Amino acid sequence: MNLDYSLFYFCLLISFLLSLVISIASIFLTSKTPDKEKVSIYECGFNPINTPGKPFSIRFFLIGVLFLIFDLEITYLFPWSVSTNLINLKGQLIVILFIIILVLGLIYEWMKGGVEWE
Repeated sequence: MNLDYSLFYFCLLISFLLSLVISIASIFLTSKTPDKEKVSIYECGFNPINTPGKPFSIRFFLIGVLFLIFDLEITYLFPWSVSTNLINLKGQLIVILFIIILVLGLIYEWMKGGVEWE
């Protein structure tokens, strides 16, 4: 094995072991006794003015996730659209496959009723 890569793998192993030890230590060292202060809501040090949060509709979450997915799609497709003449056939097929997967995902969400508001 090359010496340069062995140093990299050693650092990777040490960081993995250190994170594992810290995670296991946090499981055993934390206090698990709930009390009134731990389970109460916190509003900047003041007593809460009203009841804790109203029920949150899952529809808002689904629409937000779909927005993020298609927003990220735009960030991936914009550089491709700017440099279409520099990309070969394999790159264009990959982008077409990417668009097909996104469209199929949107059709699936539509069929499941994820984008319909009631």
